[in-house]
Amino acid sequence: MSDTPCFTCTVTTRYLPEQSSPAESRYAFAYTVTVVNAGGVLAQLVARRWLIDDASGRTEEVRGLAVVGHQPLLRPGEAFEYTSWVELAAPRGHMEGTFFCMTEDAHLFEAAVPRFELTQPQALH
Repeated sequence: MSDTPCFTCTVTTRYLPEQSSPAESRYAFAYTVTVVNAGGVLAQLVARRWLIDDASGRTEEVRGLAVVGHQPLLRPGEAFEYTSWVELAAPRGHMEGTFFCMTEDAHLFEAAVPRFELTQPQALH
């Protein structure tokens, strides 16, 4: 590890049939994000930006402070995991994003959240 700030992000997803209503074009998905401080310095996740696209052609941008009410401060090697959810107007879509982070000596850096797919299982056939 160097003393360069670096957060890595991975995501797993799950379709939520109990919160979805295909007849009303509502498809709910949970996503769990794991953020790991892969750098060599103490740093904090401060804010986020999501781009959400679905197969109906709708695109939404979401920005805000924190993730699920937390601004985790991570030492090198530490991880933070959280689960949130999103509702789409189509059975398929994807998300990608950016976490805005800061080192303890106030240097800003960004952590990319790679694009991940959101797909109702029946939509695969």
